[in-house]
Amino acid sequence: MSKIEIKNIYKIFGNKPQSIMPMVKNGGTKDDILEETGHTVGLDNVSLNIEEGETFVCMGLSGSGKSTLIRHINRLIDPTEGEIHIDGTNIMNCTPDQLIDWRRNRISMVFQRFGLFPHKTVMQNVGYGLEMQGKSEEDRCKIAMEKIDDVGLNGFENQFPNQLSGGMQQRVGLARALATNSDIMLMDEAFSALDPLIRSDMQKQLIDLQSELKKTIIFITHDLDESLRLGDHIGILNAGKLVQVGTPIDIIMKPADDYVKAFVKDVNRARVIKAKVIMKNVNEVNGIDKSNLIKVNEDQFIEEFLPQIVCTSANCEVVDKGGNVKGYITNKELQESLTKS
Repeated sequence: MSKIEIKNIYKIFGNKPQSIMPMVKNGGTKDDILEETGHTVGLDNVSLNIEEGETFVCMGLSGSGKSTLIRHINRLIDPTEGEIHIDGTNIMNCTPDQLIDWRRNRISMVFQRFGLFPHKTVMQNVGYGLEMQGKSEEDRCKIAMEKIDDVGLNGFENQFPNQLSGGMQQRVGLARALATNSDIMLMDEAFSALDPLIRSDMQKQLIDLQSELKKTIIFITHDLDESLRLGDHIGILNAGKLVQVGTPIDIIMKPADDYVKAFVKDVNRARVIKAKVIMKNVNEVNGIDKSNLIKVNEDQFIEEFLPQIVCTSANCEVVDKGGNVKGYITNKELQESLTKS
């Protein structure tokens, strides 16, 4: 059973959404429905499964339905039709009290514009969710300090948000989301307001934290490089429709349609494709020249060993962490992986 199951979700914004459903189900386009009825199709029959402990990235252009989708998971928005199951429970059937409990204890959220209380210190902001859970002040301070330390803000706990840079404020938002120990974390364009260098640092910090904590993270972005760096799986939305779900390599190497192809056409594949993805297994290789081999780890990205190959014209012997030979890469595999459309 998946951690989160989204089943046939439709969301129509307008005065009479139910009356528009037949038009949507009969294939009416988002633009046509808006022009004819004044209603906006937010999501159109979206279904997906998100596994426990993975980072699932949802991406698409502005207006594609990314933020609408993530807000269904904690029911900040309710669907016009469809179901959302978490750990087998259909949260559409939750009472108001049950929903409050879900939001306090099971699901946390990191916002694009930080969402910090300006009159509260870093410590108080990070501990706010714990206060809502009914934790004692002593416990709140202890847990908040641990999370402040985790995100690299030790020494800033008594500062106010306006005394911090944008990157530091977002670290506070991340610490607050981690403090409640929720198993699901929603991140809606969490790093998009940051400058490139700080954004890269935040991405690395999230990767490092996730390797230890194994939260179920749903991360929204319009940036392909960010999605490829963070995502175990990526879902791509277009005009409210989920057009493709796959691993980063699936998205790059096997785009489902022209919309996805347009997203990935300018990707530097050498930065995101690992040796183990393009290698030929040992039993598939015959007659390879082994007199001039470069040894590479199976988890190395192409860009890490490409300069050596260009300079030496050597083939690659791919090994695992234990030094066992897993396969080989020749110039043929390299050229195909870097140019395949």
